[in-house]
Amino acid sequence: MLLDDLAGAARVLFVHAHPDDETLQTGALIAELTARGVRCDLVTATRGERGEIVPGPLSGLTGDAFVARRETELAGAVAALGITERAYLGEPPARAAGQPPRRYADSGMRWIREGLAGPSGDAGPDSFTAADPAEEVADLVAAIEYFRPDALISYDDDGSYGHPDHVRVHEISGPAAARAGVPVLWVVSDPAGAGEWSDLAHRLPTVVAAARCHASQVSVVESADPRAAEVIHSGGQRTPLATRIGLRR
Repeated sequence: MLLDDLAGAARVLFVHAHPDDETLQTGALIAELTARGVRCDLVTATRGERGEIVPGPLSGLTGDAFVARRETELAGAVAALGITERAYLGEPPARAAGQPPRRYADSGMRWIREGLAGPSGDAGPDSFTAADPAEEVADLVAAIEYFRPDALISYDDDGSYGHPDHVRVHEISGPAAARAGVPVLWVVSDPAGAGEWSDLAHRLPTVVAAARCHASQVSVVESADPRAAEVIHSGGQRTPLATRIGLRR
């Protein structure tokens, strides 16, 4: 099984688009691997500057204050999951040698239909999807060379739900891993999709703790079933907190 193969690795690098993706998409897998003694590191492409805030005490955050909040939330989730080290793409060690640091900004999105996102139509010139993919690949190669993982894990070509930043992460992860000579595994987007699936519900308490750190983005609702919980998003959508993870080569 792929999970058993990963559990035999020394280091695994996760590549995600925004703060909270590490938790909502792969939190259970990270928790499982760290519990088995695998070092898990993280590269996050943007700071999620265009994330919508859930109603409540944080809803007035804007600008730099909101960005600082998302950075703080990511730091808390990283600690809860047991991630060893992390970096933002475009900043050392996830920046190509000789290049000045830069920030890739959240590209935003719009809903095409329930469960499927698409480009926002107003992504700025500093956005992740407006940047040269070759530059982003070079930055990710630098990160891989720094972290020296045995495997890289990121989204499949659907980008979990179609967010353009997720799709771009997929598009650069394959070439970067190939250039660095590291195998890559894709997180399966479709709950019924082909892949090797692992039920990691026993890691739910860790995922809940990490998700609670992202209080600007989701509210966590636990249930009487200790193996199930939901998150409520800014638009009121309720989704299960994922603990069943599919991977494919």
